[in-house]
Amino acid sequence: MEPPPRDNAHSLKIALVITVLFLLVELAGGIVSGSLALVSDAGHMFSDVLSLILSLAAISLAAQLPTKERTYGFKRAEIFAAFANSLLLIGASAGILFESYHRAVNPAPVQSGIMGIVALAGLAANVSVAFLLHRSHNLNVRSAFLHVIGDAVSSVAVIAAAVWIALTGQVIADPILSAIIAILIVYSAGNLLRETIVILLQFTPKDVDFDTVVSDMMSVEGVSGVHHVHLWSLSSDIYVLDAHVYSCERETEKIELVKREIKKRLEKYNINHSTLEFECEECRNCTIVETPEEKSKRA
Repeated sequence: MEPPPRDNAHSLKIALVITVLFLLVELAGGIVSGSLALVSDAGHMFSDVLSLILSLAAISLAAQLPTKERTYGFKRAEIFAAFANSLLLIGASAGILFESYHRAVNPAPVQSGIMGIVALAGLAANVSVAFLLHRSHNLNVRSAFLHVIGDAVSSVAVIAAAVWIALTGQVIADPILSAIIAILIVYSAGNLLRETIVILLQFTPKDVDFDTVVSDMMSVEGVSGVHHVHLWSLSSDIYVLDAHVYSCERETEKIELVKREIKKRLEKYNINHSTLEFECEECRNCTIVETPEEKSKRA
């Protein structure tokens, strides 16, 4: 079950405090040990801090009531935050790849002991923050969660690099693992970016089959045609549908019963916000979804 916005905000605040503290620890540890992987991980943690701040701001905006100027309120603020976070992750990864190349060309000494200890502390922090955020299906909070998961993977890689350097003395492991971390982050961010773009462009939600929804609407007794169907996501957890419905019913009471049944069926697909406009006989030829009888007549 999706946690309420207040719970999401509380978890994000705790996560922000933990992340800031361990960002400072990793940055100091990276400078002292000379580890690029550790500094890269600290840089990723900095992007986490920005991500968490964006997510908190988006939740605060989304909670504001709609106005005459902003009839949907700020529900899309969370999606915009997720979009911005995705771009931020990709940008941070590009920076890590650039530095990894230069460190591979010009290897530098690394104090593996400090590197490993600090990375272990960072991993503990990332696991704690990930636990706070993992329950949410909200795209905005999930974008922050992905930041933290990416950081946890980074910490594991840094620990592995520290062990390898301690055993073999091959400091090339440091930039190589840094590059691998960056590639993994880009992959996760790319998936999130696609999801936010789908919502911003008002595509049909990926977990809802458009044809199935329309067929279900058509099967309601009293419905003869459906057209101008628009199905999209207002935010990651709010689906909206607009449609024109042709009905043979003429009495207001019967039309209300048909409308109530359609809305009830739409709830199966998590579509809890729908606007249905009922039309008369003259609009029948406009339907994009036809009954079998209509199809046979047209053929």
